[in-house]
Amino acid sequence: MAAKHFINDPTHLVNAALHAVTLTNPSVALDGPNKIIYRSPAWQSQDAQVSLVSGGGSGHEPSFAAYVGRGLLSAAVAGTIFASPSADQVRTALVDRVNGSKGVLVVVMNYTGDVLNFGMAVEKVKASGLQVEMVVVGDDVGVGRKKSGKVGRRGIAGTVLVHKIAGAMAAKGAALGDVRRVALLVSRNIVSVGASLSHVHVPGRAPPNRNDSDAILASEEIEVGMGIHNEPGSHRVPAQLPQLVKTMLAQLLDVTDEDRAFLEISTEDRVVLLVNNLGGVSALELGGVTAEIVGQLKIDYGIEPVRILAGTYMTSLNGLGFSITLMKVADTGLGQEYSMLELLDAPAEATGWCAAVTTETWTRRPTLTRESKVGGFEEVQPSGLKLDVVQAKKALVSGLDKVIAIEPEVTKYDTLVGDGDCGIGLKRGAEFIKSWLSKNELSDDAVVAVSAIARSVELSMDGTSGALYAIFLNALTHSLRSLSPPTPTPITPTIWAQALQNSVNSLANYTPAQSGDRTLIDALHPFVKTLGKEGDLKRAAKDAREGADSTKGMEASLGRTVYVGGDDWQGVPDPGAVGLAAFLEGLAEGM
Repeated sequence: MAAKHFINDPTHLVNAALHAVTLTNPSVALDGPNKIIYRSPAWQSQDAQVSLVSGGGSGHEPSFAAYVGRGLLSAAVAGTIFASPSADQVRTALVDRVNGSKGVLVVVMNYTGDVLNFGMAVEKVKASGLQVEMVVVGDDVGVGRKKSGKVGRRGIAGTVLVHKIAGAMAAKGAALGDVRRVALLVSRNIVSVGASLSHVHVPGRAPPNRNDSDAILASEEIEVGMGIHNEPGSHRVPAQLPQLVKTMLAQLLDVTDEDRAFLEISTEDRVVLLVNNLGGVSALELGGVTAEIVGQLKIDYGIEPVRILAGTYMTSLNGLGFSITLMKVADTGLGQEYSMLELLDAPAEATGWCAAVTTETWTRRPTLTRESKVGGFEEVQPSGLKLDVVQAKKALVSGLDKVIAIEPEVTKYDTLVGDGDCGIGLKRGAEFIKSWLSKNELSDDAVVAVSAIARSVELSMDGTSGALYAIFLNALTHSLRSLSPPTPTPITPTIWAQALQNSVNSLANYTPAQSGDRTLIDALHPFVKTLGKEGDLKRAAKDAREGADSTKGMEASLGRTVYVGGDDWQGVPDPGAVGLAAFLEGLAEGM
């Protein structure tokens, strides 16, 4: 549970966040005292439409305030964090902040406070003569029938689909009765379930006791069915993602589960999938989660969603979890213009709605791709510079083994002065090249051989080191070709040295790094210089090692070390230089 926040005053936090909505969407306005975001009359269509109002406790952003805008909500009423707004706030929204001439539809999630306060306001406004209807959404299957009792299912992220479809329908000019009927149809055809790695901390509250097992999940635990207000779920499991998704999909789709079989979906049904970030999951990890869900739906249930929405739609503050919503597409009975998918795909000018793909793209689902014209390793024309293949392979493997062996040391250094990935990247590249060598014959032509090594680096190494090595090796390939004689000739140390110096010069076109900048250049330059002057590989490797060692205490001019504070870096050599020196030493030992 993360208990640190940039804003610890919950009142200021909510007010500032609501104000921010008006900054990012000029078409909306804020009633600060009542915490209402509403569409500004200046931006509303001259033709009145059914107004759509929703809301609830704060802490679920972008729900609900960021869904106010053309094609979605007309107004959203916010409470304090995880607490319903008052009936008077809601009444103000219904009477004074939206155009009620065509009627108002109120959509709320099934929580007691929301239902009571929104319901009280609706009844009060109805009594005054305004045409208002209310739809309560309960889509959560995390708590089954037995436990939920008379209260019914909680409302979670599936509610957003009700908002979107009803909002688009209202924007098209549909009557209140039709908008309400379709909103109900959607709500009855959605099921959702969430899971989280931890409960959330509400700003302004004391952190829970770390020994409180109800509030703190063990490091290996995941809570299935956790609500969006820290409510407990159905159970906790020590599961990895595949098993977790399997459990969640079973709660959504197992028709034999009498406690949770709220909606029957068959392979013939069209289905919309919503994967919702509860606030604290990285976009990278949410992508992995989405891929796992889609894969299991297809393999285990024969379901291929016709729409896949993945993003942050309804949060639980910075909740480290996600929810899955499935919506069965049902016939609205109002024609194609008012079909669920057409309404879901309709544009909306609301900053919280993140679904950029059009109906045409979803319908066509283009399958054409651009394929590579050649294989992973391009055919390279030989140069005439001949290698002793056995000796070259022996030396190369010796150098690669050194890189693999020194990985823990390089990683330790890079953890102190960089981002910790240098050693792993070098090891990954070395292992890839060794694997390639075990499956392929190394060419006896120097240009072809170096080109293959360069391609291996391109395929296996990323980050700064990968780019530098790839540029250097490709430049070396080009330089060797330019130095090749008209007839096949054994390559000499002099040719190697000249080609390496040319490659160093080429590398300078892409990086300003020079000796003394605390980079791998501090090992590379002395190696190339000594090899060119003396033609002695072992002596050159020794000078490379001395160059790498000299980076201890050297102030960095380039790379992430520039940003490292403190004095820890002063006793640590540059990780990239250490890795290169190890390879060159192994190369010399193998000759």
